Amino acid sequence: MHPRTLIRIAALLSCAIPFTSAFAQVADPTEPEAAESDRDEARAQSSVGTGAVDRGEIVVTARRRQERSQDVPIAVSVVGGEHIDATGSFNVGRLQQLTPTLQFYSSNPRNSAVNIRGIGVPFGLTNDGIEQGVGIYVDDVYYSRVASATFDFLDVAQIEVLRGPQGTLYGKNTTAGAINIGTRQPSFTPEGSLEASVGNLAFRQVKAALSGPLGDTLAGRVALSYSDREGTLVNFATGDDINQQNNFGVRGQLLWKASDALDVTLALDWSRQNPECCGTVFVGTGRTQRPLDRQFAALAAAQVYQVPSTAPFDRIADLDAPLSAVNELGGAALKAKWQVGPGTLTSITAWRYWDWLPANDRDFIGLPITTLSQNPSRQDQYTQELRYSADLGAVDLVLGAFGFYQEIRTEGSQAQGPAASRWLISPSNPLSNDPNVLDGLTATNDIRLDNLSAALFGQLSWHVTDRLTVQPGIRLNYDRKDGFYQSIVTNSDGQLITFASTDPRIVAQRGVLAPQSFETTFSDWNLSYDFTASYDLTGDVLAYATYAKSFKSGGINLNGLPSDSHGNPILAAASVAPEAVDHFEVGVKAQFLGRRLTANIAAFRTDISDYQALLTNGQLGVLRGYLANAEKVRSQGVELDLSFRPSERFNAYVNGAYADATYRRFTDAPCPPELSGGTTAAPGQVPSPPGTPNGISPANCDISGQRLPGISEWAFSYGAEYNHPVTLLGAGGRLYFGYDGSYRSDFSSNPSPSSYTQVNGYLLSNFRLGFRSDSGLNLFAWVRNAFDQKYFEQLQIPSGNTGLIVGNPGDPRTFGLTTGFRF
Repeated sequence: MHPRTLIRIAALLSCAIPFTSAFAQVADPTEPEAAESDRDEARAQSSVGTGAVDRGEIVVTARRRQERSQDVPIAVSVVGGEHIDATGSFNVGRLQQLTPTLQFYSSNPRNSAVNIRGIGVPFGLTNDGIEQGVGIYVDDVYYSRVASATFDFLDVAQIEVLRGPQGTLYGKNTTAGAINIGTRQPSFTPEGSLEASVGNLAFRQVKAALSGPLGDTLAGRVALSYSDREGTLVNFATGDDINQQNNFGVRGQLLWKASDALDVTLALDWSRQNPECCGTVFVGTGRTQRPLDRQFAALAAAQVYQVPSTAPFDRIADLDAPLSAVNELGGAALKAKWQVGPGTLTSITAWRYWDWLPANDRDFIGLPITTLSQNPSRQDQYTQELRYSADLGAVDLVLGAFGFYQEIRTEGSQAQGPAASRWLISPSNPLSNDPNVLDGLTATNDIRLDNLSAALFGQLSWHVTDRLTVQPGIRLNYDRKDGFYQSIVTNSDGQLITFASTDPRIVAQRGVLAPQSFETTFSDWNLSYDFTASYDLTGDVLAYATYAKSFKSGGINLNGLPSDSHGNPILAAASVAPEAVDHFEVGVKAQFLGRRLTANIAAFRTDISDYQALLTNGQLGVLRGYLANAEKVRSQGVELDLSFRPSERFNAYVNGAYADATYRRFTDAPCPPELSGGTTAAPGQVPSPPGTPNGISPANCDISGQRLPGISEWAFSYGAEYNHPVTLLGAGGRLYFGYDGSYRSDFSSNPSPSSYTQVNGYLLSNFRLGFRSDSGLNLFAWVRNAFDQKYFEQLQIPSGNTGLIVGNPGDPRTFGLTTGFRF
């Protein structure tokens, strides 16, 4: 039986663990009191950003050991699990509404990007051949696929968003930051929760968790989550609602307390998404420098096509090709913590898999131009981390070793339909009038990646005095990537499309789907390091300064390469150099008024040489954009996390970020659509003004000084909650009212800034009104995007440069009711 099938079965069977008899056992008499305190703390609403609560302290593991959040000299945003549940932040995409320094963009789960401070991965279609600049960790296990960020959070206790390079403490080197997700762990005290939600758009969600002893030294925990919602768009071509939610996840854990010095935890999880997704809406058109008869209006008129709606917030798509976004992941992890001498030795062994079964309409309209577009992927990943942390009095240290192996196999196809000839072949060519020329033209793709990474890392904290601490860290890293790309193209007659043929039909066909095959390898060693000095100005005010010399591993292009005049792939573009990162940061973490007011501020500057940027090749035969190195990029700014909790009755928070993220030098960037599509300018020839039909286009553009895509200059999140003691239906508790808002200023939605893809800023408001009983009941009504703000998450320019602009509208107003119970 395939190990992936075993994981699915094991994760599901974990729900059948017989807790009932185990609950009757007597636990350590000191544990219930401690556990009850923990549960009371978990029910207290935390402040987003600082994570502050009314009682006790927020403990984080940002430095791979438990510490007060305010004692950690790192810019870190903390969001408690209860706030995630209350605000409907069911995945990383929603989490960005609570943490303004985080950016998440997704046209489908496969093509998702998570950035911090505007850097991490290139904005646009994902390329398997590069690393993520933001690491996602769940209970210390590294998730290499950003697709995991689209799944529902499952039984989450706390999320820490770490900003800045994290290479000397974390298994996988990450240059922009890390999202550290901690789930609730097995308990020897019986506890559980059940939550159910209903809402408009036929929204249904159920979450459940159960934990308790299975013996004197064995405890277990199971959790599951299911959510389903109708789509937010209607597909005119089929009448179906699309862009749905359909998520199911289950997680099981066993904790073996082998001795007072050794704990071993086995975790199994499995999650699956199966929505009809993912579509876009028509936003408009913009003039390019193509001849007028090759721009959208003329091409559509030639086939008597009209979009069903020119108002994007009518939420009407028109997609005639099949849509699918089946996304499945799972895995197993074995974590052992052993008290050895003055410290703790931790071993984390994990295997994860990811299956992606997509289908898209790549022409974005209801004409049969591209009738099939799907590149299903299969991934297996193996990680091993060993880490020793110790408190040696004046010195704390963390030493670690990390190994990572990833294997990705993609076998997909793209097929053209009867409308392709007139749309894709120049009207001056008589073949454009023959629908049979391109109908049935098919590219069959075979894409492979083998990715190996190994590292040694360590960090030392030397408490020079009671107030001054210096913290050097170092990392030695080796990376190797082996890639293979092959696209075989055949026409409807079964003929193999080659560059050797001079047949006019074959020439026209390979101008749309070009065959290509290449192998490439990248390998490199890197040494990175950082140094932090922190000074305790008072017991509640900590100042720190950090310098980090970091890197992001080089990569390989696995989405096709530009070709020379003979159709040969330009192998010089097959790999991209590593990013070299210089990071500077200063910050202050402070608490005032008896720790009721928490204010954390950080200023940063990150300079990146050889920034890995996504280029969009004008050749239709290249299925995706490809990567190249921009000379220099800089992201700099200031961040503030502020929370005020004057009493248990009221709390408020404000988090803000200002970011100036620009290409400092990128002289040979691809041009935006309004400067593309015309005759390439000869040396000394002056290009035409933007949007000049049949114009002269520059070969490339200098976008130095322009903003990076996907990042707003200003971003804020803010909220408050007030509660009042009441007795409801004979139960004592608190009536509460909460508000959470977020604002992002405008941002570019194209790698080369374009006036056609500038997304306007927007403000979102969420409200909740409910009752929390002292016995664990929580009942509340909620409304999200309460004022029905009409906004785009992303705008896109489809390939071919016809001037078509499509977009992904954000969720409309949603509302519903949630009831939950914890014991």
